[in-house]
Amino acid sequence: MPKLTLPVLALFDFDGTITTREMLPGFLHYAVPKWRLRFWKPWMLPLVAAARAGWLSGSTLRAVLAWVAFRGMLETEYEAKAAAFARDVLPGVLRPDMMQRIAEHKARGDRVVVVSGAYDVYLKHWCATHGLDLIASTLEVRAGRLTGRYAGAQNVNAEKARRVREQYELVGYAEVHAHGDTPEDEGLLALAQRRFYRGRQVA
Repeated sequence: MPKLTLPVLALFDFDGTITTREMLPGFLHYAVPKWRLRFWKPWMLPLVAAARAGWLSGSTLRAVLAWVAFRGMLETEYEAKAAAFARDVLPGVLRPDMMQRIAEHKARGDRVVVVSGAYDVYLKHWCATHGLDLIASTLEVRAGRLTGRYAGAQNVNAEKARRVREQYELVGYAEVHAHGDTPEDEGLLALAQRRFYRGRQVA
């Protein structure tokens, strides 16, 4: 009998790995009302600068941004903006080399999963278009409006690895590959036998 070849589990971060840049700023400008952006921008700029300098964690900054940007927004409006963002913006920021790697995995029958700290609200549309699984962050909704809080933990750092293990039986795959581009992907990369950081394989 022919030897059974198990598929590879291929894990890809999204922002900066599949895309050419961080997509949260783009989604905020696309989805959030202009008046709200103008009002909060002066207050947010010092926090952004602090995060870039390493004085404020990325998780804290993202939590604040979600609260000021989306608190009180109708869920229907949020969903509509996200679908349009996935359709109109994301195709223009994809890295051809990463899309080629994804295509090669799919052609071999591997399972490909996007594991991202970004919002699932727009990534679910993009992943459905490309036939990919998704693990991402979710914003909380109550009574048809966003609360401005995350529903559960942000999907970054150790949470990425925890949720992958929760949803996939790693020993059931011939090999695990993981792709990332920031220290927040270290937990994801630690799951894999073949690790790729900013496009290059690492030990």
